[in-house]
This record gives sequence, C-alpha cells and structure tokens, in this order.
Amino acid sequence: MADRTPTFMQKVGWRIEAIFYDLFVAITRALPVDTASDLGGWLFRHIGPWTSTQKTVLRNFELAFPNMPTEERDALIRQQWENTGRTTAEFPIMDRIVFDPARVEIENFERLEAIAQSGKPVIFISGHLSNWEVMNAAILQAKVPYMITYRAANNPYVDARIKSGRAAYGVNMFAPKGGDGAKELLIALQKGESVGLMNDQKFNRGVPTPFFGHIAETAPGPTKLAQRFGTVLQPLTIRRLHKARFRVTVHDAIPVDDTGHKGQDVDSTVCKITAFIEHAVRDNPAEWFWVHKRWPTSLYKSTSQ
Repeated sequence: MADRTPTFMQKVGWRIEAIFYDLFVAITRALPVDTASDLGGWLFRHIGPWTSTQKTVLRNFELAFPNMPTEERDALIRQQWENTGRTTAEFPIMDRIVFDPARVEIENFERLEAIAQSGKPVIFISGHLSNWEVMNAAILQAKVPYMITYRAANNPYVDARIKSGRAAYGVNMFAPKGGDGAKELLIALQKGESVGLMNDQKFNRGVPTPFFGHIAETAPGPTKLAQRFGTVLQPLTIRRLHKARFRVTVHDAIPVDDTGHKGQDVDSTVCKITAFIEHAVRDNPAEWFWVHKRWPTSLYKSTSQ
C-alpha cells in the first residue's frame, strides 16, 4: 500500500486553505444573516456560469428537461446558482438560522415528535434540496437522537472546522462514509438512534433506478438499514421561502417492501425513494444541487452541451 503520509508542502497547503476558510467564516459571521445569504447568492449567480461546472449543470438540465424552452432553462440555471451560493454562505451562520424560530417552519412537526417519543430509530432520507443543513435542525428540534453521515473534506484542518460549525447548532454525531462509518451507523441504530442519509447522488454499482426518464445508480444503503432494523424510511424536504428562511416538510414514511424476496424488496424500495426525490426536484427545480453528475458518464457524452 502506498504511503499516504502528507508531505510538508501538502501540510503547508492545507494550512493556507484553512486560513482562507477562516476568512470566509469571519466575513459571513460579521454580516447580518440575510446579507450574508444575499452576498453568497450574488457571487455564485455571477461567477458560477463562468466556471467549468456550468457544463455539468447544462447537461443535467438537458437530461432532466429535454423539452424545456431555452429561456426557462437559463432562468432556472441562474436561480440554482444563486441557491447554491446562498447555501454556501449560510453554512458558517447555521446556528443563527436554526435558533431563530422565525427562520425555520416545520410542516407536520408532530411526526418528528412521535419518532422521538417512540424510542425507535428511523432512517431519515432527503436530497440536496435548498439548504439541506436545515433538515438536521428540524430533527434535532424534535429531540430525536440522531447521527448523520458526511464526506470528510480532503483538508483535515478544514474538516475539523466543518464539524465544529455543525456542533454549534447541535449536530455532534458523525459517521464518516466508508467501512468505519457503516459500523458507527449500525451501533447507533442498535442503541435506538436514528440516522440521516442523502439518497440523491450517483453511487457506482448501486441499484439502477429510473430518474427523469434515465437510469441512475442509487445507493441501497438506507433501504438495507431500514430492512435490517425493521423500521421505515422517513423523507423530508426543504424549501427556501425568502432569503435565509425555510420550510421543512416531514412527509409520509416510506415502508420497505416486504414480499419475502429481500433483494427485490431493496431494489423496489430504492426505486420508490428515487421517485420521491424526482417529484421533489420537479416541484422546485431551482433549488436542487445540479452541479453534481447524477447519471452515468455515457449519458453526458450523448448530450449536445
């Protein structure tokens, strides 16, 4: 196995990146909440279309909405860049957002309270909609014991700052993605703690599921966990109401199919999750995370962009 010990220059680079991250945090925290959100939205709306990621966004829209008029598509692309910028700028001030009752309203909050009172774990699922960090706030507000997964930043100093930022608004339990994270999730569920997982990104060798008329590989992990622990998949969506104000909706639970054929039940349930995500995106396309490649590489090569 190759030596993965960071070099001196790599450590120096990480330190410099951490300084810039600290500067970014300092600037956003020095501003009023809505002003910081506005600034992030303005920057990304104007800079995003000039980045190489714009090609991915265009291809995604072409795949999802092939018959959409160009003017409508271009307007949505500008709006999704603005939302991405707002979400980025809001991360360092999430504690101010989630602790302000005027900024987060929760529809069907009683469903979260019932989960907390039951003492039984569920698998929370959602997609990268609006500012998805707000989902954590809603779950924690209901006092549900809760663990999330996260993809650790390559820079360990920045990663530590990200975890500290989440801890500032109550998210203290983490399960890094990978083998170690899977073990932590199992331990948490065995103790009656719920877990939260995003289920809208590409997962190589995942379950082939229809998504906007194309096959996309989707992670079976959330469904397998729900199946193993005899629990349900609890979907949530987030919508931006105005600037840094949001609505979280707690939807009806999705039960895991139970026909006696475990493999088939996982596949069919994953398809139901993907259908739920597609409906949420269609309902509010300006606020999905269009900058990632959701479909197979071959589909992107076949588009005209």
